[in-house]
Amino acid sequence: MRKSPLAALAAGLCALVLAAPLGAAVPAAAPPLIPVLAWQRFTLPNGLTVVVHEDHKAPVVAVSVWYHVGSANEPKGKTGFAHLFEHLMFQGSENHRDEFFRPFELVGATDMNGTTWLDRTNYFETVPTTALDMALWMESDRMGHLLGAIGQKELDEQRGVVQNEKRQDENQPYGRVDELILAEAFPANHPYHHDTIGSMADLNAASLEDVKQWFRDYYGAANTVVVLAGDVTPAQAREKMLRYFGDIGPGPRVPHPQPWVAPRTTSTRGTMTDNVAQVRIYREWNVPPRTDAEIDPLKLAAAVLGGGKTSRLYQRLVVRDKLADSVSVDIEPHALASLFELQVDVKQGVDPARVEAAVAEEWSRFLAEGPSADELDREKTSLRAGFVRGLEKVNTQATLLAEGELYAHDPDAYRTHFERLMAATPAGVQAAARKWIARGDYTLTVKPGPVEAIDYAVVAGRPAEPGRPPDVLSPPGHYKVVKTDVDRSRGVPQVTSFPDLRFPTLQHGKLANGIPVVLAERHEVPAVQVQLLFDAGYAADQGRKLGTSSFTMAMLDEGTRTLDWLEIAKREQRLGAVIATGCGLDYCSASLNALDDRLAPSLELFTAILREPALREADIARLRGQWLAGIAQEKSRPVGIALRTLPPLLYGPGHAYAIPFTGTGTEDSIKALDEADMRAFLRDYIRPDNVRILVAGDTTLAAITAQLDKVFGNWQAPATQVPAKNVAEVAPPKAARVFLVDRPGAPQSLLLAGNLAPSSRAADDLEIRTMNGAFGGTFTSRLNMNLREDKHWAYGAFSLLVDAQGQRPFLLYAPVQTDKTAPSMAEILKEARDVVGPRPLTEAEIAKVKASDVRSLPGRYQTTDAVMDTLADIVLFGRPDDYVQTLKARIEAQTPAAIQAAAHEVVQPDRLTWVVVGDLKQIAAPVEALKLGPVQVLDADGKPMQVKGP
Repeated sequence: MRKSPLAALAAGLCALVLAAPLGAAVPAAAPPLIPVLAWQRFTLPNGLTVVVHEDHKAPVVAVSVWYHVGSANEPKGKTGFAHLFEHLMFQGSENHRDEFFRPFELVGATDMNGTTWLDRTNYFETVPTTALDMALWMESDRMGHLLGAIGQKELDEQRGVVQNEKRQDENQPYGRVDELILAEAFPANHPYHHDTIGSMADLNAASLEDVKQWFRDYYGAANTVVVLAGDVTPAQAREKMLRYFGDIGPGPRVPHPQPWVAPRTTSTRGTMTDNVAQVRIYREWNVPPRTDAEIDPLKLAAAVLGGGKTSRLYQRLVVRDKLADSVSVDIEPHALASLFELQVDVKQGVDPARVEAAVAEEWSRFLAEGPSADELDREKTSLRAGFVRGLEKVNTQATLLAEGELYAHDPDAYRTHFERLMAATPAGVQAAARKWIARGDYTLTVKPGPVEAIDYAVVAGRPAEPGRPPDVLSPPGHYKVVKTDVDRSRGVPQVTSFPDLRFPTLQHGKLANGIPVVLAERHEVPAVQVQLLFDAGYAADQGRKLGTSSFTMAMLDEGTRTLDWLEIAKREQRLGAVIATGCGLDYCSASLNALDDRLAPSLELFTAILREPALREADIARLRGQWLAGIAQEKSRPVGIALRTLPPLLYGPGHAYAIPFTGTGTEDSIKALDEADMRAFLRDYIRPDNVRILVAGDTTLAAITAQLDKVFGNWQAPATQVPAKNVAEVAPPKAARVFLVDRPGAPQSLLLAGNLAPSSRAADDLEIRTMNGAFGGTFTSRLNMNLREDKHWAYGAFSLLVDAQGQRPFLLYAPVQTDKTAPSMAEILKEARDVVGPRPLTEAEIAKVKASDVRSLPGRYQTTDAVMDTLADIVLFGRPDDYVQTLKARIEAQTPAAIQAAAHEVVQPDRLTWVVVGDLKQIAAPVEALKLGPVQVLDADGKPMQVKGP
């Protein structure tokens, strides 16, 4: 699976009706049905199943190809094959001897990736309507014409990439837990006994013939479901699918493992130590497969027990007894069995036994009493609202239909599950819980300590047991192939025309007190999003205790003058509303996502949270404990360490951006933060003369302005001025600098290097972005093709820009295997020097990024979320209202000379500031030998350390 650099960085961070009086409970209304995805299904003569759903709101089509094979099909000694093969499928095919991503980048594909799990492997992309033939040609070429393109070189390359993906996962706190839990959850002869990524030994042993046989066994047409969702008709789909896929063989009959829950009759437990910040308790029960009717009441049981702030375990462990910083209960659904999982982060200094005792009490109470009708009603409303909002993207639609067809032979399976959830009763939920989660758990306690070397290839785990059902062969079928007129020797079909972008015209209004309102009107989903955008952010912490902005905004939904945090959370659930508050580097925001028929009471609740925060001492103390635990978690993650350390080094003392870019502050500052600090921040920044209200969704300007006037029109500003933030320009360092942070035993080093680029408001912003895309911002960029595809020293290597009103960071990011730390730094430096020296960006590289940026525009704005994000950027960075509508012309007008000039402006290889998080004993000497600049060792807070000699 390919992860974007932003997703990887985000994963490393700390871890987003009738009106009733505000003081009264809102009556729960019978929820209407969720949107229905109309579909047609047909089967090609070769056995390939096709599902088509029409959605013409945007000129794009989601192509989703699901093979009924996953790690559950792997025999002993061949773990990781399904996932390794997924990677090989991106290496090109017999008629396209190049990276699979290249043609898709040229047409502006979005939502493109491939993933493997226990029961399936899927590949997906969303393309402009005019590129559908190209996408189907590509998918059919690798399905029917792959083996001639796979050689030892491709296997060795992707083996190395997968092994670095494994190292990257295991280098995260708690990153080795999942493999251990699966080994203990299921018997040794169960298909789920091993994890999807497999063992290093099995990956090393994989031969070329092994992987080719895997393709022959499982990648036939009759073992595949293809879903097309979006701007396509069933007639078009039938013609195109037959043309491109009809001549592909059905493949042999496939042995499919059968459901086997294998529940335990007794409890078992284990412990492990890891490079973690606090004790975490995991508890797991085996429960029925995803298609079983009992999975739905169990989902509700999980939500009531640990689904959020209103859940029983949160109230008991986090609020009442103050034993934990967080708790969650959820279900991981699979085809043969599902996992019902509890996770608790134990508060520092608390005996884990006390936590387990409290969990046991609440668990027993739930099993004895069952959930209340109110608990179920609130969860059902939240689920319904989530369904309504989640169906905007055609890729999501395709996924729902594909899962239903693959697992239940019914694309409507999502509706069946939803109807069961809505029909569930307290007695039914209690009965399912008593049957499945009353006994037979496995408990794993992870404690801070030395990283234990665990060889998962030899972990015994739960021993083999009798009772495994025999595999069942897929039906024989009377399949045949049909001739096609596709001449594959001509290569990938060229796409010569592209659809136009559809983006709403922005409308402007004003409240009675002068607050400006900007609306992007959309009527595809019966919901409205409102965001209050304040000029503040982490940068507003300057002169205050670091973390003040984020902590204060997080406190807003912890209580109002008349409501406590629990009642606020319950009302959100009853309304199906989503309320969020937080900050970025330059802004703080409060946002509401409300269903049309609950907008008025949702706005009342939202307004009370924003304008009437209680800031009670008990709530401050509770959030402070969780916040400090979050900082500790950040400092146990390589990316968290780097993002806390690098910005202060880049900007220097006194600058508003010289802070941890996580926005969480420091332990000392958060411990010292009090109500007076928060009130002062709210007075200075969260005020009507420092805000713009952004709206996107199913409303009109007249309607929403009138509704907003009722709740915000009388908001008056204080007499004091909004403080200024120091984002003055910083001179670059005279030479490169290198800072090392020790992470003993780490299998990888996290490389994060950076310098300062012009503001996101800069006149050449587009040229800077295009340059970044070619250099390191896309899959086929120079950096990634070097370190991942050529050297396979990393799972991914990228460059990225962090938007800012002042100078913004230009970052080079690569998690690399430990023994390649210094060579990887040398390669990154070589690429940086080349792009501003002997090997400038070529016209072809630039044209590829420009084409991708233009042609991806129609697919970017399928959701109200995407429109709102862009609306916020327009306002935040002072862009014109027609910024999106004119983007195509401005991108196309960029010249290679201007883009190369942007490279010289931004990429300063000999002035980079490097932060390297890794095993100091292994990396220090090789890094120093590079002689990039002075080398200093820092602790996880960015403070200099004295390193003792041997």
